[in-house]
Amino acid sequence: LRAVVADRLVTQPRATQRVDTAGTQPRWVEATNFDIGQHIRRHPGPAPDLWQTVSALMSEHLDRTRPLWTFDVIGPLADGREAIAVRIHHAMADGIAAVRFLHAVLWDAHPEPAARDSAPGVRAGQEHSRLEEVRRMPAALRRELGHRGSASPFDRPITGSRELAFTVATLAEMKAIGASRPRHATVNDVLLAIIAGGLRDWLGSDEAVRQHLRAQIPVSLHHRDEGAGDLGNRDSFINVDLPVAEADPLLRLDLISAETSRCKQSGDAEELYDLFHALGRMKHLGNAVQRFAGSGREFSLSISNVPGPRHALYFAGAKMTNYIPVSTITDDMGLNITVHSYLDRLDFGL
Repeated sequence: LRAVVADRLVTQPRATQRVDTAGTQPRWVEATNFDIGQHIRRHPGPAPDLWQTVSALMSEHLDRTRPLWTFDVIGPLADGREAIAVRIHHAMADGIAAVRFLHAVLWDAHPEPAARDSAPGVRAGQEHSRLEEVRRMPAALRRELGHRGSASPFDRPITGSRELAFTVATLAEMKAIGASRPRHATVNDVLLAIIAGGLRDWLGSDEAVRQHLRAQIPVSLHHRDEGAGDLGNRDSFINVDLPVAEADPLLRLDLISAETSRCKQSGDAEELYDLFHALGRMKHLGNAVQRFAGSGREFSLSISNVPGPRHALYFAGAKMTNYIPVSTITDDMGLNITVHSYLDRLDFGL
């Protein structure tokens, strides 16, 4: 694994860079003492409990004096399989860029499927005039950040402890559910509706919380013509009210589908990305707005859907059986659910 990845890193310059904080602004610099052995390691000990082991790894900080990624090989497990726990700092790559990174350095070469005309969450590259931007920005802010709610069960201080859970669903079932609705719902809408139903069961009779449970949905703004080596973070978001008070699961789906359609048509994700990018140049104001947007009174949990390959992936001839995602949590947001599609199913990581 070390030998193969080391050979492939030449296509990924960010993988051998670290963050230099010595100057007035953080910047990426080449890591002069880069050692592949510090980034690809075998987890010590006998056959472990996989979920507990990954939970412990996710509780650790990456070493910020080195490039911000590691592969930990875990196993063999009780069934003989081994796992690779991949950690990539969000400053280095968002979800889409992280998938590209793994395709470039980890998986054996494979034919790429034909590109589809469009995909949800990928920026279309539409340009607006300055006057149009001035008109659109306040409306986007009101829609996405103008619904302050009450504290949720996930709005609490975050410690170093992490507890992970996983489940799997089939993609065909999700598509069938979406296609059954009078107004065709996307797979992402079905995911949100399923999670809303699970949260409804978990919350029980707490009606006060049910009325104010919002999910922040990261939206990738990567362009389709970006190169495989174009890492970075180009995430924006939309906020969606989860109708957990609604008992009918299909009506929950219809309500979510209507709201996400409105967000897409309004271009809120693009507007907010441009706003936060601009505010990043004004340190104190930018930090204040980021804190406001990330407050537990703005949203209660994060739900991501990262599209993955429909064909089998291999490393050194060994087939990958599951592609389970794990994302970070932050203060005021104690639950992060990420879904990754692979072959004919969806792997959920909570």
